[in-house]
Amino acid sequence: MTPTTTTTPDAALALRFDETRNGTAARLLRHRNVRIGGVLVLIYILVASFGPLIWRLDPYAQDLLQRLKPPMWNPLGMAAHPLGTDALGRDILARLLEGARVSLTIGFGAATIGAMVGVTLGAVAGYFGKMTDHVVMFGLTCKLALPTLLLAMTLIYFIKPSLMTVVCVIGLLHWSLFLVVTRSATQRIREFDYVKASRLAGASVRQIISWDILPNIAGPLLVVFTSEIAVSILAEAALSFLGVGVPSPIPSWGLMIAEGKQVMFMRPWTVGAPGLALFLLVVGVNLLGDGLRDAFSPQTRH
Repeated sequence: MTPTTTTTPDAALALRFDETRNGTAARLLRHRNVRIGGVLVLIYILVASFGPLIWRLDPYAQDLLQRLKPPMWNPLGMAAHPLGTDALGRDILARLLEGARVSLTIGFGAATIGAMVGVTLGAVAGYFGKMTDHVVMFGLTCKLALPTLLLAMTLIYFIKPSLMTVVCVIGLLHWSLFLVVTRSATQRIREFDYVKASRLAGASVRQIISWDILPNIAGPLLVVFTSEIAVSILAEAALSFLGVGVPSPIPSWGLMIAEGKQVMFMRPWTVGAPGLALFLLVVGVNLLGDGLRDAFSPQTRH
């Protein structure tokens, strides 16, 4: 007599969860954008972490006798400065490596702050609805009516400019997409049977949101998070280019472009090097986010 195997509902649910997780992981590994974007982002993280430890030239050291030296592949270049020097004689490679730390810190820090604000407001508005939802959405409408870049410039101007100030201001101004995604998903998930069962079992609102709702929208939120990293990096570069971002002499890529624009036609490497670094980082983050979106929502793939 052949023994029969019984599967409990919890075991079946765990099996379906493992299959879904494994399928998502397989789609991530197969997706070209995830591989390309992930490699680019990983390279930047490694460069930001270990680059300044390998290339030990001081990014703040000035040497006016070596100002505006061309890259080493130029006949007039020097091996001591592979990417040349800027108008103050500072090594561009050293400043690029230090600037990678600044850009990644601002990107991840601002996206984290935006996620905390937007996810909290979105979850509260989506779960409670009614008047709470109206108040939150009115606040979102007011926020969208404000020019983000001008508001960031004003806040940083009146607050003491610093790296932490830029991170906080950019993060507090880029939470709307987190709110919209979280609110929409919460309104849908709150009507599911397992959420109602948790409510009947006496779970608090915080427990329901933390354990029943947010884990089920982690995929879309991760996609939004990667998108906001790129947006925050570009916002910092724009603010630094306009002179109200990371204060000098901190090597921000936007500030390096602003400092090199006066000699960009005669010394294009002063603008080209930080511009290319910024371009590749944003492209890598966007490719990674695009691949994550397709992996978590296969029906959106073309």
